[in-house]
Amino acid sequence: MSDLSRYFFYLFSLLTIGSALAFVTRKGPVPAALWLVNTMFALSGLYVLLDAPFVGAVQVLVYAGAIMVVFVFVVMLLNLGRAGDRPDLRGIGGQLTAGVVGAALLALLLAARRGDAVLPALVPSSTSTSNVVEPVAQLLFTDYLLAFELTSIVLLTALVGAVVLAKRRTAA
Repeated sequence: MSDLSRYFFYLFSLLTIGSALAFVTRKGPVPAALWLVNTMFALSGLYVLLDAPFVGAVQVLVYAGAIMVVFVFVVMLLNLGRAGDRPDLRGIGGQLTAGVVGAALLALLLAARRGDAVLPALVPSSTSTSNVVEPVAQLLFTDYLLAFELTSIVLLTALVGAVVLAKRRTAA
């Protein structure tokens, strides 16, 4: 592992731990959900650095994408997020942290645009062209099809339950 890859590994690790701590310390459900999405993105970065780009993409698509959208939709439907909640990053510490992270990401973007040798160190060294998705899809849609479909039914049931609870609350 090169020095730059090690740096990004520690960076994504700290982002994951910090975001997870922010997730469990939020009082409101919407800020907590957003911190959980940030945790999922940082985990995806770790997977990519560990030569597992397919797992990183699935992490973003399934967890940070689909499940968190459903979660935020249910939170909004049940009206659990109050407008009077205190914002999370009003203090000077939060603003400075956001500024430093933004500046670091901007520097990385500019270095990549100039063509510096920053990002090639992060690309996996293996050049195998084997298809990683096909064996996973084969198992998912043959051996584990029932579990896959049952999961979708459980998620649909949870969404319908949230709608029923929200409708009952407003009608009373």
